[in-house]
Amino acid sequence: MRKPFASYTMIALAAGALTLLSTHPCLAGPKVTVGASVPANQQVSMDQIDPCNWDALLNRYVDENGNVNYAAWKQSAADLQALEAFLGHLSSANPNAQASQSAKLAFWINAYNAVTVHGILREYPTTSIRNHTAKLIGYNIWDDLLLTVGGKPYSLNQMEHEVLRKMGEPRIHFAIVCASRSCPRLLSEAYTAEKLDAQLTANTKVFFANPGNFQHDAAGRKFQLSSILDWFGEDFGRDQAAQLRTIAPYLPSREAYDAAIANSVSVSHLDYDWGLNDQASARTARH
Repeated sequence: MRKPFASYTMIALAAGALTLLSTHPCLAGPKVTVGASVPANQQVSMDQIDPCNWDALLNRYVDENGNVNYAAWKQSAADLQALEAFLGHLSSANPNAQASQSAKLAFWINAYNAVTVHGILREYPTTSIRNHTAKLIGYNIWDDLLLTVGGKPYSLNQMEHEVLRKMGEPRIHFAIVCASRSCPRLLSEAYTAEKLDAQLTANTKVFFANPGNFQHDAAGRKFQLSSILDWFGEDFGRDQAAQLRTIAPYLPSREAYDAAIANSVSVSHLDYDWGLNDQASARTARH
């Protein structure tokens, strides 16, 4: 989950970097592949992927606020191996096999979050995912950490932009987690096809109840929204009125709901905190 390049300067720099990388490929970010290579005849529908092992890990290491005990997880060889095993289990899915929409959504949300956690554990101790997202040259966790699914590698950016965003469910933006404080909380349970709608609804409401993600100045007729709504606004509707109607049911007060439905507010966006969703730093911040 990252803000795409927005300026012509950055586009020009990126183009220059591509030229440089084509002539000096050793400068490209190293690719890290996780999961397993599963023969086609052993691949299964996403309906058959069981996230129970991921669920157990989340229960063990994630608190109710979505902060992760990375230090303890990193110290447990058994649970690092359990995460690797879950990624291997994800690899057995065939993306082209028939499956319910809810199973596909749950699969890719769990996959995105599990790969992100794996990527942070590789680097831990660290203070932010942005320490590992080189823009032009070098390792970028969003592009260079690849999960094999059905024999094909998927980066985090591909999972988000080429798969999840195309599934027509904007609430994925309040479920996939970039390991940062301004991200939605990482649930302490796996997403499942059976509970998906309730999980997405609950996590979206929790997201907007956080003043770091949503503020309503009723007297000034203003909303301040998470930058997620700036970066991915098109996923919520073609204009501000449509976008506000989409998020209205999840806002924390009737007054905010009414203002969103009426499109009677100006909208600005809050700064994004890229600090790591680490239980250790969360405890430090409280003291």
